[in-house]
Amino acid sequence: MKLKVFSADGASSREQDFDGLPSFEGDRGLQAVKEVIVAINANNRLGTHSTKTRGEVRGGGKKPWRQKGTGRARAGSIRSPLWAGGGVVFGPKPRDYSKKINAKVKALAFSRALFDRATAGEIDVIERFEGTKTKAVNNVIGLIAPKGKVLVVDAGFTAEATRATRNICRVSLQDASKLNTHDLARYSKIIVSSAALEKIIARVSGGQS
Repeated sequence: MKLKVFSADGASSREQDFDGLPSFEGDRGLQAVKEVIVAINANNRLGTHSTKTRGEVRGGGKKPWRQKGTGRARAGSIRSPLWAGGGVVFGPKPRDYSKKINAKVKALAFSRALFDRATAGEIDVIERFEGTKTKAVNNVIGLIAPKGKVLVVDAGFTAEATRATRNICRVSLQDASKLNTHDLARYSKIIVSSAALEKIIARVSGGQS
């Protein structure tokens, strides 16, 4: 599969054939991509939301007024769900949203997402990512991807590169070893260093998730 390879300054580019990138036919792997993305989003949910039932709200032990003779509707507690400040009926409680996906499905989804983005021309390679100043990094990324949200993937980022990139709101960094299917799906352009691409190809060839 051919990918566009940019120089470190982003000024020049060429096409290069990379062996080891996955290839697919038809719809194989698309369902796995969906399942993995849903699972990743579910696993990121904290599940800490909570409301109180009428039995947990403070107060309301005394009947507000007598049952008959007042002309008002009968009431047994000021903490009824019908009252302001009362309990919540069927409200959310803390729960675990996590989903389990087996390693083979993860690996299939990752390979399919990588194939789809590469064939669509949405993955570019940079010889090496040299980030020390925000202005320089912004210029390089602007030459490769003038607009849209961009993910830069490298084999490892220096502290200087992280500092230089964190003020560019449309750019995110990800280590090649932590790249997942959700990362591949959510950005309009993915820029991968040569070193990171080697790791990704080795990972796909080895069948890791």
